[in-house]
Amino acid sequence: MTRALAWIPRGIVLGLLAFAIFGPIANLVLWAFAERWFWPHALPSQYGFEFWGRVFSERGRAWNSLGTSVAIALLTVAVSLAISAPAGYALARLKVPFRALMMLAFLLPQAFPNLPIYMNVARVFYWIGLNGTILGVVLVHSLHGLVLSVWIAAAAFASVDRSLEEAARNIGAGPLRTFFTVSLPLAAPGIMASAVFVFLESLDEFTGTYFVGVPDVMTLPLLMFNASMGGNYQIAAITALILLIPSVSFMLVIERFLKADVIAKIGG
Repeated sequence: MTRALAWIPRGIVLGLLAFAIFGPIANLVLWAFAERWFWPHALPSQYGFEFWGRVFSERGRAWNSLGTSVAIALLTVAVSLAISAPAGYALARLKVPFRALMMLAFLLPQAFPNLPIYMNVARVFYWIGLNGTILGVVLVHSLHGLVLSVWIAAAAFASVDRSLEEAARNIGAGPLRTFFTVSLPLAAPGIMASAVFVFLESLDEFTGTYFVGVPDVMTLPLLMFNASMGGNYQIAAITALILLIPSVSFMLVIERFLKADVIAKIGG
């Protein structure tokens, strides 16, 4: 009896936690299939796929927005990794002056509110002709992408056993060959995880795209925002579920590739 009573608080806490996690998702699913849902009904009075057809119709622009979102995310990953891979290796292996300050500098985009930053970026991009362009949106997304990719790449290279690199050098491999045949393959799981993080960050980014890309660049988060502001909650819910699928899928990939030894090196 005492043990049963002891589980009551735990059950309440677990129930509240489950509600906080799965409650919003359940609400999205209800709205995605609701065709009629009026006050004061607790549940929809009619279900169907009418709004799914609207979203994926040519007029719904979901396919175009999804293609634009994926293209921007892939370009953001390419730009971020092109900078973070060599930067992460240098920060992990070379004697870089002011290393701690450099690592801190990559966190600066997260240290300030996004809204004033993007407003000023939009003004600068307007002067140089990058407002309303894919390139401008990719550059804005890369600001946040570098925060994740540089820190994780540095941790991935730091987790590589130095003795393996030294062994390669001892048998005649040069610095570049050692990097591409030893260091990079061993750090690849961490770099893959950082690429997934950057991809998801870019895919879900709204504020930067809103200030820099609108009205010429339309992504899924912008489509969801427009639908919700217009009171089209079914379309907004469907769009949110579309964005949720790659997020959950890639998080499973991250869980596989981002090992404990890499995580332990982050910030180290």
